[in-house]
Amino acid sequence: MRIPQGDPCIFVIFGGTGDLMQKKLLPSLFRLASNGSLPQNCQVLGVARDRTLSDAQFRAWARKAIVEAGLSEKNRAWCETCLHYQGVNPADEEDFRLLAARIEAIEAKRGAGDSKRANRILYLALPPGAFEGTIESLGKAGLNKSKGWTRLVIEKPFGRDLASARKLNALVHSYFAESQVYRIDHYLGKETVQNLLAFRFGNALFESAWNRDHIKSVQISVAEQTSIGSRAGYYEHTGALRDMVQNHLTQLLALTAMEVPAAFAADSIRFEKVKVLRSVAPIKPNAVVFGQYAAGREGRKKLPGYQDEPGVAPGSRTETFVAMRLEVQNWRWQGVPFYLRTGKSMPRRSTRIVIDFRKPPVALFRSLDSRGPRRNRLAINLQPDQGFDLSFEVKASGDRFSLQTERMQFRYPPESDSLWDGYETLLLEVLRGDQTLFVHADETEASWRLYAPLLRMRSKPHAYAAGSWGPAAADRLMAASGGDWTI
Repeated sequence: MRIPQGDPCIFVIFGGTGDLMQKKLLPSLFRLASNGSLPQNCQVLGVARDRTLSDAQFRAWARKAIVEAGLSEKNRAWCETCLHYQGVNPADEEDFRLLAARIEAIEAKRGAGDSKRANRILYLALPPGAFEGTIESLGKAGLNKSKGWTRLVIEKPFGRDLASARKLNALVHSYFAESQVYRIDHYLGKETVQNLLAFRFGNALFESAWNRDHIKSVQISVAEQTSIGSRAGYYEHTGALRDMVQNHLTQLLALTAMEVPAAFAADSIRFEKVKVLRSVAPIKPNAVVFGQYAAGREGRKKLPGYQDEPGVAPGSRTETFVAMRLEVQNWRWQGVPFYLRTGKSMPRRSTRIVIDFRKPPVALFRSLDSRGPRRNRLAINLQPDQGFDLSFEVKASGDRFSLQTERMQFRYPPESDSLWDGYETLLLEVLRGDQTLFVHADETEASWRLYAPLLRMRSKPHAYAAGSWGPAAADRLMAASGGDWTI
């Protein structure tokens, strides 16, 4: 992870005492600092509503968060040297002027205040409803520019539908150039997601077979074992379609289906991803299944239903599960169904892309083995065990001629575990100014253009037992094409 020491910068993180800061950003920044990957004298300014919190109290909170993340208890020196706190009322313009002065004071103290090395990363680790007000306040306070470079990082979800995404893009562009904007999707920071590009385009064996002539279907699944827990305040207004499909699954779809980019560069890759999204046919109502988990069991343990979770409205129709069939209507993929599936409170945590190849077009072995050869299958595992599995047919040992399926497997080594969430990778890419692993404005709007009609057609979701793989209607959706979901 080590990179050359570059210009110093300051991370200004809005939502500086929130869950994302505590569980992801702080541990990631500490790991990067510990292994020498951050530029020298890189500072972190946490920004939140609490105006009574002091620097010392914030540093004590940060030290505890780092230890709870399983990292070194020897973090005091970094926290004392690099961490700062500023309380800001989002509705108070004067607070943003004070914030600007505090940033300048921190820069001046480290010797960057009067040079082009006064670089800033403004990270919005906030609820989506706070994006617009914060962006506008940043612009009015002049924090959209500095003597060096300024970059804006925005967490997902970016908008609630097509209209709100367009409105948010317009607001962002009124203060920031697109070259300054990093819409983050942490799935794009995973090693296996990035390796998908290397796997496809670095191996002629697979790229030559990556089309409708050789592939029967593609499945993209993100299963979450956890329920919504105490997140009803967020989830009731979001649901699985907004929370997972519109961003995470759609990014995986685009990377799986995209054409070969002209160069391994942000603009070239983004251009091909947008082309894929614009090629997806309108999604038919009978090609989508919405579900909501009901009470279930995991062994002897009782699992609550969505309606039983604290804060969920009685009779809520918020979906916790979505399965759908998509058609990418271009030369490469015409006639190949893409299946997307995600759900909460499922038997285990798993994210994978499964490529089912077509069977050989001859019945050569049928007289010897009634089932004939099974399909070759490529499984790209993103979590929890990152790697690749390829199944193929061989003759079974023994006198009688019959076929058996074998598997070749690759797994990333255990030391890659610390990078599973992808935040270290993405933070480094922001520092480098490389937008390849981030979402362009055109992508957000193309994605919402696909799914916005589904928001209007949602009906009462199908019930499925917590701890199961989803409603029976999702199995019927897959069975209509003669297949089944790959767990």
